[in-house]
Amino acid sequence: MTTRWMALGVAGVLAIAGCSSDGESSSAGSTATDAAGTSATLTTDAPTTPPPTTAAPTTAAPTTAPPTTEAAAEPAAWELVPGDETCACADGSEFNLWVHEGDPSKVVLFFQGGGACFGAAMCAFGGGFYDYDVDATDDPSTAAGIFNLQNPANPFKDWSWVFVPYCTGDVHIGDNTQDYGDGLVVEHNGIANATFGLDELERRFPDPGRIFVTGSSAGGVPAPLFAGLASDRFPDASITALSDASGAYPAAPGINEAIGALWGTFDARPDWPETASLTPGQWSIPGLFSVAGMHDPDIVMARHDHAFDEVQSRFSSLAGIDASQLDALIDGNAAEIEASGVPVASYVAPGSVHTILGRPIAYTQEVNGVKFIDWLTDLANGTPVEDVHCAECT
Repeated sequence: MTTRWMALGVAGVLAIAGCSSDGESSSAGSTATDAAGTSATLTTDAPTTPPPTTAAPTTAAPTTAPPTTEAAAEPAAWELVPGDETCACADGSEFNLWVHEGDPSKVVLFFQGGGACFGAAMCAFGGGFYDYDVDATDDPSTAAGIFNLQNPANPFKDWSWVFVPYCTGDVHIGDNTQDYGDGLVVEHNGIANATFGLDELERRFPDPGRIFVTGSSAGGVPAPLFAGLASDRFPDASITALSDASGAYPAAPGINEAIGALWGTFDARPDWPETASLTPGQWSIPGLFSVAGMHDPDIVMARHDHAFDEVQSRFSSLAGIDASQLDALIDGNAAEIEASGVPVASYVAPGSVHTILGRPIAYTQEVNGVKFIDWLTDLANGTPVEDVHCAECT
């Protein structure tokens, strides 16, 4: 089983760019242009040795405050909710999610990470590239970081939660059954599973005043999109979207189109005026912020990344994107979003760690005198935040 909490996965980066069903690209070796205008070659043959999806950092996340021990987590009350007939995991197994009932006026909609795939070798069940089913290891009740609802510093300790597991290899936005050959058929059913999560939020908490849509790694990709979808259902709610550890993937049209065609993501895009004129090549990860932000300018958009995130670096490189200056990709994507007229708050920390929300460092990380947990608390409470960016990022 892959590590479900931290890993993004090769296709996670790419898929969002062109949300289609995960599948082996029919255009192997096609060339795409990244956001900086450089040429990037997309190959759909997976490496012979799959990269680890545990995303365990080789370097501890730099902080300006000494590490502290997170308060011991005690299991909170989480309810397992079976998916409906629209739901399925990559291998055809059942999909479930978890709900925690706290304050019904404040709800977290969280999308789990756990790899991605876009080729036969990568998409093989148990191959190590992505999480393909939901089981007890996905249970959020004993996880760290913001899942520790016993920590008094946790801004979400009293909130209600809908936790959407990840098991489709398509960063939660695919809509395609892909036959990779030799009997390998993958259900890239992410958009249906994720939508069931939003449905459950509406059913269980019909009148929220505040919704915080977030996720880590592959789960960070759909956060802005589902913030926009949530705004359609809850026009009176204050909505914030925070993407954790998915900010480096550029809007590369060729990659967007190739991976999107495999996962079926472009066909699953919302029927919004802002999406009507888009092409598959324009359906990108940074573009999700722009489209959702234009759809509802009241949504507060935010991102957190480590400047040299080893997982984002690895998968960017596998996709043919020059990741030697990952911090420049992160900054360039933020600039692209803001150039579309959508403000996005960024917290960029030094180091190579992948993700923060499910880690104890969520409470200790500090950059330029600003603790991440304070920045996150302000976001949760609707208080405006400033950009935070490391000066020495390595």
